[in-house]
Parts: sequence; structure tokens; C-alpha cells
Amino acid sequence: MSCLLLGVLRRHGAVGSSVGIRSLASIPSLPPAVAEFVKGAVDECKPTDVHVVTGTPEETANILAGLEKEGMVKRLPKYENCWLARTDPKDVARVESKTVIVTKNQRDTIPIPAGGVKSQLGSWMSESDWQKAREERFPGCMAGRTMYVIPFSMGPVGSSLTKYGVQVTDSPYVVASMGIMTRMGTPVLNRLAEGTEFVRCQHSLGRPLPLKAPLVNSWPCNPEQVLISHLPDMRRIMSFGSGYGGNSLLGKKCFALRIASRIAKDEGWLAEHMLILGITNPQGVKRYVAAAFPSACGKTNLAMMKPSLPGWKVECVGDDIAWMKFDSQGKLRAINPENGFFGVAPGTSDKTNPYAMATIAKNTVFTNVGETSDGGVWWEGLDPPAAGITLTDWHGKTWKQGSSTPCAHPNSRFCAPAAQCPIIDPQWESEEGVPIDAIIFGGRRPEGVPLVYESFNWQHGVFVGAAMRSEATAAAEHKGKVIMHDPFAMRPFFGYNFGDYLSHWLSMERRKAPTHLPKIFHVNWFRKDPATGAFLWPGFGENARVLEWIFKRCSRESEDEAAKKSIIGWLPVDGAIDTKGLSGNVDMGALFDVPVPFWQKETKELRAYFTQQVGADLPAQVEAELKALEDRVHN
Repeated sequence: MSCLLLGVLRRHGAVGSSVGIRSLASIPSLPPAVAEFVKGAVDECKPTDVHVVTGTPEETANILAGLEKEGMVKRLPKYENCWLARTDPKDVARVESKTVIVTKNQRDTIPIPAGGVKSQLGSWMSESDWQKAREERFPGCMAGRTMYVIPFSMGPVGSSLTKYGVQVTDSPYVVASMGIMTRMGTPVLNRLAEGTEFVRCQHSLGRPLPLKAPLVNSWPCNPEQVLISHLPDMRRIMSFGSGYGGNSLLGKKCFALRIASRIAKDEGWLAEHMLILGITNPQGVKRYVAAAFPSACGKTNLAMMKPSLPGWKVECVGDDIAWMKFDSQGKLRAINPENGFFGVAPGTSDKTNPYAMATIAKNTVFTNVGETSDGGVWWEGLDPPAAGITLTDWHGKTWKQGSSTPCAHPNSRFCAPAAQCPIIDPQWESEEGVPIDAIIFGGRRPEGVPLVYESFNWQHGVFVGAAMRSEATAAAEHKGKVIMHDPFAMRPFFGYNFGDYLSHWLSMERRKAPTHLPKIFHVNWFRKDPATGAFLWPGFGENARVLEWIFKRCSRESEDEAAKKSIIGWLPVDGAIDTKGLSGNVDMGALFDVPVPFWQKETKELRAYFTQQVGADLPAQVEAELKALEDRVHN
């Protein structure tokens, strides 16, 4: 079979793109390197059919109709071309414990933690263990199913910042979602025909036919055998057992962060877990900023902000990933490599993010949200449905307000085309990328960390990114809230040793070519009043007031313009943040207080973290910044 397949993959002029074993000759020709990859995957996974994805609207409609027939998705008649998928309850999120990076040496992937502590900065698997795991999973895993071949582009086709991939998968849900999240199909295949390099992505649900056990929710997956593996030296991703987006849409975190961060290190650019937005002042001057926040810190809300300040305008380039490269003039330029938004639904509403709500009104695939009896969707954070409208939860069961379980899964998602966003930036698909003036780090810190501060310089800014921490709810309820280290908001996504990653960031300052480094800031929208537990800052559209200060600092004539020096960085001087029209009584003093005892404790935590987790791989410059902060907080 495979010799025959290789022959047809290379044959020219054939038509049609879905082939059964009896009609392999109907497959279109594929570029030799793609043909070789597909042949290897077919030999290993043994699908019954091969379908080369073209990306046409007719093909997408057929894929969705097939999913509907299989019971994997349901049409939502209330909206135009919207669909609802309900997964197996065991397949609802990224599985960090089953996500590995495979390299010859462990230290290429993670710093060796001190004293037997478990690394929090990635999971390494040896080549021999991986080979064994692969042999236990992939052989024959697509029996009875169609293998879809998806040529895709991360970034606008033709941009110098763009990278290409080919994903083989037995999940039509993945095909439908990749058609939203990436540029996919024939135009990409044409690029690959020119010999362009590509990342090889192999994905299987791990449920060959005939089934040995019934499916849950008509959703094929193999939770006990999940393994998402990355082979950065070979530019390859192999994912098994999960149909959930973060594990199966391999262009997303797997390629755009884990593999791309390694490519970026090798090639001298940055692949980051950052939103990109454009902000224009009332005088028409525009700047672009990139911002890294851990999950549940309002990344999408900031990327699509409706500013409360009159005359200011925010436009969205991307809400999740930024690829950034210095141009010949030394300006850092960024693209959003994605083509869609894969956002968390709960908490998204007309109050928190009206532009996201407009974006998802059509051509959207929803996963694990609630459903209304009039053919719409619902989740926590939306207004209760109109009288007489009933709700079905993400398990497909009747749900009533006040129930002890949520209607929508907390990690339920919308997958929508970015071009539908009402405030998508006119330059969002610019081939050269947009010029970045500022990089913002942030987290959910209930105490001690001010609303905004600026780093002293680039090296100190890299330290600020490395020191990022954010409140996360512990898995065990009784632990309450814990503050987690999440350096650069990249903790689950580093593609190589974090110490080397920090060195790579620091090296930007030593480029031989001209370099205009962006200024680096840290924000915290989530500080609380210790007496009441209420948030001190209203957030959302009011965050424009903070962006205004950042905007002005980008064109400052002197270091202390609208700023004063503190032990942690430059703080806005009193009155520098415009508070006119702020609703309620906002205590600016409390928001900008920098309590020394808190920062003494913070530096102690950081010292322990860097010692245990990064050890000998911590760059000397980052150690020097930590030492300098320790000196400042103790003197």
C-alpha cells in the first residue's frame, strides 16, 4: 500500500483530495518532503483513507456536516454557521503532566532542579522512553478512519516572520478548528512546493475502528494514553489520545510556542505567549505593545479593550501569541501567527468584552459551553436567558440557576475567526509585522504589587519577566489560593532550558546590528483592599488610563518624566495617571504602595525559586538583578 501511496503522492495532475485504499490514485501530488512525511505517517497509523485538505468553504461545510452526522457537533440555529461540541469529560484541557519535550540531554530541555525537587519549567523525556511510548501508541491507531493532511501557515502566507507546518490527524473536529485558527490548505501547499521548510505534526485520537469500548458524548479520545510530545531538534510534534484544542490543534501552543521558541533561539528572534494591541491617542499617534499574562488575567479582555478615556482607541492584532523579530532598522516587529481566537468562554460578556461577543456571533465553534433551548449558547457571566428559555449543561443534562455544578465547563472555549473582530487592527496581517514600543508583564497579585511600574532598563526588565508570579486556584479546594511562579507567562510553554531562554532575551541588548529595545513594564489589575477583599482598581476599560502612562513613557525625554524611582522600578508620579471620570472612590495611594516587608518576603521567595528551579543555569545578569533588589529592599 505505502509504495503505491508514495507513487500517487508524487504523481502530477491528479484531481480530488479524498482517497480510499481502493482509489489512492485520485490524491493530488504533494511536494516530495510532504509526501515522505505523509507516507511515514500512513505506514505507522494505517488509516483507511487519506484526505488532503484544500481549505475551501465547500470542504469545510462537508467536514462540519460529517461531524454533525457522527454526533460530534451540533448546529446552533440561533446564529449563522455556529456549532457546539461536547467532549468526553476526561478530555477538557491541556494536560501538562502528559506534555513532554524529547531531547538527547535533559539539560537541553530543563534546568536540573536542586536536591531532587520536581522541575516546574517543563517535562523532559529521554529518546529511548519516547520511542517506547510511541510504539505503544501510534502503530495502527487510525485503522478504519480517514487521515486528514493539513498544510498550514503560522502567520500571513509569504511573510518573512511566517513558519509553515503540515499536520496529519484523524479528527475532523481538528480540521474544522485548524481552518479557523490557521491559514490552511492549497495556498500553503503551493509554498511548500517551493521547498520551504515545515514542522511535521502528527496527531491521533487513539481510537481505531472498530471501537473496543463505546465513546462518551460521541467524542473519540484515549485519556489513559494521552501523550503530547515535542522533538525540537527534528522540528516535529506527535500528539496522541486527546481531541481537545490545546493538545490537538498542533499549530497553537505546541508549534507556536514550544517548537517556535526553540526555532526563535536558533534564529535570533522571540516566540512569546503575548497579546499584541495598537493604541492611538487623541492626536492620532499610534503605538503597539505586546503583553504577557498568565491564564485568567484578562489577556483577551485587554487585547480587545474598549477604552474609558475619551479620544483613545485600542485595536487588536492578537490575543495570545506574538512572534517578534528585529528589522533592518533595529525595530522589534511582531506578528500574530494565528488566524483566530481560541478563547475561554465563561466570564466573557457584553460587560467584560463587548468586542469578543461581537466576534463570536457567527462562524464559531463552541466547545463545552451550555446550550439554550432556542438554539443558542450560554455560560457563567452572561445574563440569565429570557423567560421560558431552558438551559442544558456541557454534559447534555438539564441545568437550572443555583445548581451546584457549572453550566459551562470552566475551560469551555470559543474558536472564532480573528478577521470578525470589530476592532481588528488594519495592520494585523502586515507581512513585516507591527513595531513594538513596549512589552508589558502582569499577573494576578492581591497584595504588594503596584498597579504599574517600569523596569530600570532591559536587563532589569528581563528579571521582572523572570520574577512573574500570579494567583492560581489550587487543585485541592482546601488549599485556597496560591501564588504560582509563571515566568514570562511561559511556564507551560518553554521549548528549551529556561536559563538559556533568559540568556537569549538578555542577548537582544548585545546585538551587533542597530537595536531599538522596547521599554518593559509590569501591571497588576488585581490588587485588593486587605480590609474588605474588594479590588482596588475597576479594570477593563479603565485600564486605558494605565496604557496612557505607558504610551507617554515610550516617548519620554528624561528618565524621571512623569515618574519617580522606587525599590522595584519607576512608578508614576502623583497625578500622572488620569483619574478624571473614574467611577467610585479609587485609592491611588493604596494602589501604588510598595510595602518593604512584602518585597523582602518576595525576594526571599524568588531567591528560593531561582536556586531550586534554575540553579547553575541562571544567567549571571539575572542573579545580579536579584542581588540588587535584595540590597534595595534591605537598605
